Amino acid sequence: MAKPPARSSSSQEIDRFLQRSKNITEFVSKQPRLLFAIDATASRQPTWNSASKVQQEMFQATGTIASLAVQLAYYRGFQQFSASPWLSDSRQLARLMSTVQCEGGHTQIARLLRHALEEHRKVPVRAVVFIGDAVEESPDTLCDLAGQSGLLKLPLFLFQEGTERTVETTFRSMARLSGGAFARFDSSSAGTLAGLLGAVARYAAGGRAALENSSGESARLLLQQLRP
Repeated sequence: MAKPPARSSSSQEIDRFLQRSKNITEFVSKQPRLLFAIDATASRQPTWNSASKVQQEMFQATGTIASLAVQLAYYRGFQQFSASPWLSDSRQLARLMSTVQCEGGHTQIARLLRHALEEHRKVPVRAVVFIGDAVEESPDTLCDLAGQSGLLKLPLFLFQEGTERTVETTFRSMARLSGGAFARFDSSSAGTLAGLLGAVARYAAGGRAALENSSGESARLLLQQLRP
């Protein structure tokens, strides 16, 4: 016996669906934006699981911060670079983070910064968070891009895993030129990273005033470096 034809959607149902999609897109586009970027190359593998857990918790914590859209970006392997859509669902962001695995490759910080600037020119981004442990590119190029970010009022918050001095020097310069901040953490200070990420999320959602109204060492550390 032949199956009855499937019921086709009415034009009114299609219009309602399109309107809902448009409303969601417009809502997300008006939210304060935080670009969260990570180095997922092989050098971070030894501490990846613990750091990844903290990063997932950070996304979940953003669920308590009203109206914050986050984009997850990362690089790894041979010229692999990925950026998610802008999302306000903290659970979806945490799930995305849990799927990222490290692969050997060179750093692509310049590519990441160019992406961030492009996104910022489309719709303003409040801040960029970057977590990494290495710099294999020209510091001059990276500092130039950080300076461009500063001119466009896009602060970079650079969190260094480890103690490599050349990385710290470059990250500190980039943070200063962009009007952002620098901090360091290691495998024994996951709590430090969690506090820093939470402070940046509050800054992205509410600006400098949100940090000034926050207690804790992380907020104080960032405020000391941010431009007035």
